[in-house]
Amino acid sequence: MSRTDCLLLTCEHGGDRIPRPYAHLFRGSARLLASHRGWDRGALQLARLLSRELGRPLLAVTVSRLFVEANRSPTNRRIWSDFTKDLPREERNQILEKWWRPHRQQVEDAVADAIARGHRVVHVAVHSFTPEMDGEVRNADVGLLYDSRRKQEAAFGRDWAAALRGIDPPLRVRFNYPYAGAADGLTTWMRRRHPQSRYIGVELEINQALVGTQRWPRLQRQIAESLRESIS
Repeated sequence: MSRTDCLLLTCEHGGDRIPRPYAHLFRGSARLLASHRGWDRGALQLARLLSRELGRPLLAVTVSRLFVEANRSPTNRRIWSDFTKDLPREERNQILEKWWRPHRQQVEDAVADAIARGHRVVHVAVHSFTPEMDGEVRNADVGLLYDSRRKQEAAFGRDWAAALRGIDPPLRVRFNYPYAGAADGLTTWMRRRHPQSRYIGVELEINQALVGTQRWPRLQRQIAESLRESIS
């Protein structure tokens, strides 16, 4: 990362909060909201640590993804869950304006401002993933998601992975796993608006099996250290 680079940290699934006017739609669903379907456990904690350790601002969403999915485009049907998909279109548009668009706009403004000041933005979106999905055990501790067609993004991902493995060689780090880096998401949205000479977007995915374990505090520090090394 060059001296003109600027690190931006975001967290799109930081909580399982439901706005009070819509709480009745989720009555009796507390367990589901607290599961991986409702939020990314550990992601906000890690994102806040990275923000403190690296001295960079954090833009985070604490409304549940089951209310409105902050990491999906408004035209993606998966932006709505079974709880909200049947709401009238006008009401869904109001939800987008009040609870989806502000975060998206904050990120767009932060990127545009940094670019206007001559920087290239390195955007790290902090997420976590459930250790098992549909009977398949995910065999990774850390996933780094990026668009492999963008050479600068791929290079940054490789450098970050090398730094992580240098700190903790047994750590299982995989690329574009357990999700595809070029799938619909906030980083993909931003890539369509800026060339890689001005914007690099990487989703950091942490295995939730590690959250809250004895290893978790050390892993958070290792991620901060490796990211600092990658951007120095």
